[in-house]
Amino acid sequence: MGIRGTFDAGAASVSQKIYVHPFPNGLTLVAEEMDWLESAAFALLTPAGCAYEPVELGGLGNLTCEMAQRGAGERDSRQIVSDLENLGADCSASVTNSHTSFGGAMPAESLLDVLSIYADILRRPHLPEEQLEDARLACLQEVRALEDDLAQKLFVEMRKRVYGETLGRSPQGTLDSVASLKLEHVKDHFTRGYQPRGTILSVAGKIDWPTLKDHVESILGDWQEQPAHQLRESRPQREYLHLPSESSQTHIGIAFDSVPYSHPDYFQMRGAIGVLSDGMSSRLFTEVRERRGLCYTVYASCHSLRDRGAVFAYAGTTAERAQETLDVMLEQLRDLRQGVREEELKRLKGRIKRALIIQQESSPARSGSIAFDWYFLNRVRTKAELSKIIDDLTVDSINAYLAAHPPENFTVVTLGQNELKV
Repeated sequence: MGIRGTFDAGAASVSQKIYVHPFPNGLTLVAEEMDWLESAAFALLTPAGCAYEPVELGGLGNLTCEMAQRGAGERDSRQIVSDLENLGADCSASVTNSHTSFGGAMPAESLLDVLSIYADILRRPHLPEEQLEDARLACLQEVRALEDDLAQKLFVEMRKRVYGETLGRSPQGTLDSVASLKLEHVKDHFTRGYQPRGTILSVAGKIDWPTLKDHVESILGDWQEQPAHQLRESRPQREYLHLPSESSQTHIGIAFDSVPYSHPDYFQMRGAIGVLSDGMSSRLFTEVRERRGLCYTVYASCHSLRDRGAVFAYAGTTAERAQETLDVMLEQLRDLRQGVREEELKRLKGRIKRALIIQQESSPARSGSIAFDWYFLNRVRTKAELSKIIDDLTVDSINAYLAAHPPENFTVVTLGQNELKV
């Protein structure tokens, strides 16, 4: 099936051709034709995220993702890399809470061959035991990098405080947990997570839809469903947490509950947080950094899981200015309940519209966006729909939302030399 939409950008009008095909085995193919481009891009989401790892086997999803790419089908790991390079494909892989994701961009004529390689990775990986230790070393390097990145270390703990250990965990795991992983753990995680039920393949760019659909049918249509992972949630711990560090910097994180992307009021909150944090005219940047000179970085953003969401705010500052920075950030968050102003919303709408126009020129951005939409909404929003949602935001609608759902019940995490007063 297909849907069409029109996105108006000034005098320009771009007609969207979006197609969806659910396969009987549970795989969903979503595509957008962008025939003015010479490129194509794909995003492939499998239900093998780190939330499905046993708690003592942190980093299992990351190690499985690494191993799956070390030879598949008739190719060893070197041949996979060589063939992708020869096809002009720039590809990557990552693990999030919900998915293991593969994606890439390439000349449009290479798309079907690249998808065939990834079909082998999904269905026929070698998972070679002789490469397990090399794969483990790559994963351990990611754990050490996270330990050295204090801001990211803070965010890992923040997500755990807000969502609980299961939904908030880091895909990297720990040095001890990654060191304990065995090949049988990898094989079990692969079997349960790398399967068609719940997998989303999104494609955007210069495509021919009937040819694409038939090709995906030929390489993934007979992919067999397996018993799925079972998710076991854990209870969040919301009290203040301080992580001691000898760093001369102090990292501050503040979070509060919000609504997920699928909620009808999501863009009301997104508008309020945009006024708070989008751009150099935003309240946090102006008040915390420019007027008071308290920090070098400050921002807030909306974060969404499938059925819940939160707002996360961050600042990096010095130990001497940390307490005042925290106090001013909390003050700005609480002041949101007083509402936003017309000139603030006007600037924000301009920024969002520019981002939508720029996204229309990028096949990788669109392939990721339509996969995101399908996972959260079970449909794809057209640019026209998004544009109307943004146009319909008003000061009154945002302020009514904030009055009914004011930022409160803050979760605070700090990392640095000294605990702060909340």
